[in-house]
Amino acid sequence: GNFAEDIAEISFSEIPTLDKDSANFLGDRQMGTLSDMVSQFEYSNDSTQINYQGRPVRVAPIAYADLIKWFTNRSQGLPAYVIVDMVTQEATVVRLEDGMKYSFSEPLNRNIVRHLRFQYPTYMFGTPQFEIDEDGRPWWIAPRVVKTIGLFGGTDIKGAVLVDAITGESTYYEEVPTWVDNVYTPELIMEQYDYHGTLVNGFINSIFGQRDVTVVTTQGSNYIALNDDVYMYTGVTSANADQSNLGFLLSNQRTKETKFYTAPGATEKAAQASAMGVVQDLGYIATFPLLLNIAGEPTYFIPLKDNTNLVKSYAMVNVAQYQIVATGSTVSECEQKYVQLLGSKGITTPEERPQTEASGVIAELRSAVLDGNTYYFIRLEGEEVFYSVSASQNEVAVILNVGDS
Repeated sequence: GNFAEDIAEISFSEIPTLDKDSANFLGDRQMGTLSDMVSQFEYSNDSTQINYQGRPVRVAPIAYADLIKWFTNRSQGLPAYVIVDMVTQEATVVRLEDGMKYSFSEPLNRNIVRHLRFQYPTYMFGTPQFEIDEDGRPWWIAPRVVKTIGLFGGTDIKGAVLVDAITGESTYYEEVPTWVDNVYTPELIMEQYDYHGTLVNGFINSIFGQRDVTVVTTQGSNYIALNDDVYMYTGVTSANADQSNLGFLLSNQRTKETKFYTAPGATEKAAQASAMGVVQDLGYIATFPLLLNIAGEPTYFIPLKDNTNLVKSYAMVNVAQYQIVATGSTVSECEQKYVQLLGSKGITTPEERPQTEASGVIAELRSAVLDGNTYYFIRLEGEEVFYSVSASQNEVAVILNVGDS
């Protein structure tokens, strides 16, 4: 695939800034603020990343605090779930009119795995994933596992059973609804790619010679939100070494539509080390990178956490040249420094922007220091573009406010 075309440049106001551990930490902390729930229920720590109403979020059910709490609350079910916005880092407990009767927290027949086994005794299932639809209703998504080689080989997914977490009603879909984001697991996608990359020139070549043999990196995977779906990505490297990536694998977790992007460069681990080297005096820990297109360049975006799992800073590392690192206390500051760095290193050239005359009411106003000069970026009401005004060339820009004409 063409990385720059397929992976659109993302606005810094849409970049997920949390990893799973940080999201779970925020969800657990939010549960602790609810006096009417905290003594009876707890955060499940089993969150799923989805696209919800155009936003990358993590959702997780709550759970009964213990067996006694289940016994006294089972008739009402679990009264809420937790949703964490991956961009704003806001955690919210969503209360339900009718409680969830089916979950992993149930010990008897309403346990979601046992419920599925009774309803579909001949099916094999992967681990059910918790999701919410666009109306906020909770569901369990249970991928149907099939074997394509004999009784035990060639594991694949063939559709999924959707279970209403409130009523327990279930339906099998060979083609799941578009709001569902998690059918194919990253582990299965990576396993299937390894079969492809290892056996591309035959079994004997996979052991002797290993010409053109590639595998996914062992360093992990992450998620990208694209076109109302969640895509899993991971690096691809040669079978002989894990010091650099040949490119990246991007796979739709709902349809398994998969593309490979040639982008030689640093592994995720090397990028994390490079980012931590810039802030080593602060002792921040680099999370697993997120792959973004910044100024047409494949870029690792890395939130940096302290030892309490709170995000304190951000880094952007160029994939091809991982010594090019920019950090900032905000995502926008980090992005601006990174784009400047790309230009100063000659990797990108600034676009020639035409001079424009425009009039209207200011809807949004931002500023940035570029090459020692302050620039103001102005968006007018009813428009999506930003106009750039240099303060050195037009001093009036300094006193503008939102709402001015």
